Amino acid sequence: MLRIVVHAALLAGALALAGCGFADSRAPVPEFMRMKEAEQPPPEAPPDVKRVVREQIDVVFLATSYPREVHVAPPHREVRGPGWMACVRAQLTSATGSPLGAQTYIVTINGGKVVDRRRAEADDICGTETYEPI
Repeated sequence: MLRIVVHAALLAGALALAGCGFADSRAPVPEFMRMKEAEQPPPEAPPDVKRVVREQIDVVFLATSYPREVHVAPPHREVRGPGWMACVRAQLTSATGSPLGAQTYIVTINGGKVVDRRRAEADDICGTETYEPI
């Protein structure tokens, strides 16, 4: 029985000491015991959306949709993430060859590359944006 109590006490002491090694930057411990805060990278400069979309048009639209009259809106910083987002509008053709009309997509740009795209919805900001041709 004494052996179990001694082991439990040693384990509790080890856990208490181990907890001191993981003090974050806001912990109430002396400065030398705190972990250093990770430095945030500087914010990425706004991308040249016209150039990015022009160079990566096949990522934004299917080649079989024959995008024409492509227009882009100015970029906005992404709400959740380090990248940028911009609205892209173009006249598209369906797979059967019939015109779809103007379709709007939101592209996510990170590091000068289109990393995601989705069709714009009614509650997105794309309806109020000003567009420029690429």
